[in-house]
Amino acid sequence: MKKNRSIALFEGRKIRRQYNEKTETWWFSVVDVIAVLIDQPDFQTARKYWNKLKERLVKEGSELVTKCHQLKMIADDGKMRLTDVADPETLLRLIQSVPSKKAEPIKLWLAKVGYERMQEMADPAKALDRARETWKKHGRSEKWIQQRMLGQETRNKLTDYWKTHDISEGEEFAILTNIIHSEWAGIGVKDHKKLKGLKTQNLRDHMSDAELIFTALAELSTKQIAESDNAIGMKENSIASKKGGSIAKKARLELESRTGKKVVTKSSYVIGRRPRKPLR
Repeated sequence: MKKNRSIALFEGRKIRRQYNEKTETWWFSVVDVIAVLIDQPDFQTARKYWNKLKERLVKEGSELVTKCHQLKMIADDGKMRLTDVADPETLLRLIQSVPSKKAEPIKLWLAKVGYERMQEMADPAKALDRARETWKKHGRSEKWIQQRMLGQETRNKLTDYWKTHDISEGEEFAILTNIIHSEWAGIGVKDHKKLKGLKTQNLRDHMSDAELIFTALAELSTKQIAESDNAIGMKENSIASKKGGSIAKKARLELESRTGKKVVTKSSYVIGRRPRKPLR
């Protein structure tokens, strides 16, 4: 599993993070975030605070601790050591458990560095407005923005179904998403990103109008098929995902045969890059 490690800065304080390309998720060092919240530069003091907080949360029956994982991150001594980490969604909830004047600033900071899901949880309306303004600044047309937002709504309805039918967020979401994408596009999510020259960027933010439309069609079809079959668990939802993707695939092939143009393209909106020509 390929990962990208980096250091993010909040008011001059280092917060270690690691990106998982498979699930397209950033994981942050919990102790580093705790150190900021309690305004404590000493690592051991912050670690002890986190250990006590973990004990309290477990006693209260909170599931937050189980949502944290351990990854190897570079320590102050230069060695790679296992560290408790959390994704943005879990971090937002953890931050609410720590009385701190830094709570709101760090939530805004996390949102600012690109965590859409956290923005939605904090303030859905503002998150949409910020996203729209960001896309405008990056040169997206109103038509593209509308399609992107409609596609996200379709996506959210599908993932809402998954959540209530024994599909876990994270890896299982990623697996099903890749099944749908591979079926309709003839190429997996990872390879599609590579085709466009993307690394940590969100693939959908770099899709053409047509790619967004076919992605939405595939996910809409998947949801309706899953609902019709009452698909539960990975096995049944994998079948529904393949069927949903297949419907969009047939539509894509029909369009390509009529226009002579490929739907899946190398074009992207990466700053400083000229859009590439579509595949022939």
